[in-house]
Amino acid sequence: MATDKSSSQAGSSYRDSLKSMDTEEHIDLAFYRPIGYMWACLAARLGITPNAITIASIIIGIGAGVAFYYPVLWINVIGMLLLIWANSFDSADGQLARMTKQYSRLGRILDGLSGDVWFATIYVAICLRENVTSDFFMSHPWLIWVIAVVTGLCHAKQAAMADYYRQFHLYFLKGKDGAELEDSAQLRRQIEEEAPKVGFWKRLTMKVYYNYTVQQEATAPAMQRLRKELNDRFPDGNVPQSFRDAFRVKSLPLMKYTNILSFNWRTIALFVSLFLQMPWLYFAFELTVLNILLIYMVIRHEHVCNSFISQLKDGKY
Repeated sequence: MATDKSSSQAGSSYRDSLKSMDTEEHIDLAFYRPIGYMWACLAARLGITPNAITIASIIIGIGAGVAFYYPVLWINVIGMLLLIWANSFDSADGQLARMTKQYSRLGRILDGLSGDVWFATIYVAICLRENVTSDFFMSHPWLIWVIAVVTGLCHAKQAAMADYYRQFHLYFLKGKDGAELEDSAQLRRQIEEEAPKVGFWKRLTMKVYYNYTVQQEATAPAMQRLRKELNDRFPDGNVPQSFRDAFRVKSLPLMKYTNILSFNWRTIALFVSLFLQMPWLYFAFELTVLNILLIYMVIRHEHVCNSFISQLKDGKY
């Protein structure tokens, strides 16, 4: 019986390290989350913080990007393994934070920054590689850099909105404490209050995060109207459970799109392009498939939000 109890507690701890079954991706549940949980348990025993794991993931991810510069398959495979390792650390930092309650805005910023640094390195590596291996891009060396910059901007928007919609879903599923849903107006007030008291780097970090949040809000105007409507009607934050459940039902089908716009499917496309020795195909995938999916997701989510605004005004809740 003691063994069963211990096993049950371990299983419960693993479940506690997940965001929610609504928002977890199948590949993550089958692969990254179990590995991340093992890293998180080891880090907890050694006293390693989530932010330290995030910084380690950034370093490993940069190494992966460098390996993709070389048009040699076995070196590329090493890069793939390094990128998988980096992402297991990226999973572990969040799981460790949830297990040990070591939440911080800096941790959230670092977590988002890690993926940006990985892919910035990968983009540069692909550009340099294409300029020395592709006859076309050798003749037009500037073109691949333009494509990379446009792709990077699209990537940033895709990842930001995927995260935003997940956090909004978690807000209705778990409440305010279960989501990392920010409000730009509150962030601006906080910056104005804290700016004279903190150093340059803290102010810079807060301003970057504020701009990031503003961009998310600007892309989802109907969501902002819904948030305002809920704040006006339920200023104490006690949104009726019936509303939470109804919104969750409509939001849940969109979670699969947020997951596709995150890490796993990007890296599958990246690895395929590397195996084909045509890394530029990865840019094409992000610019076409993922942008189409982003537009569809935004339109669908805005429609859901507008529908619930109408229901609130009609007095259904």
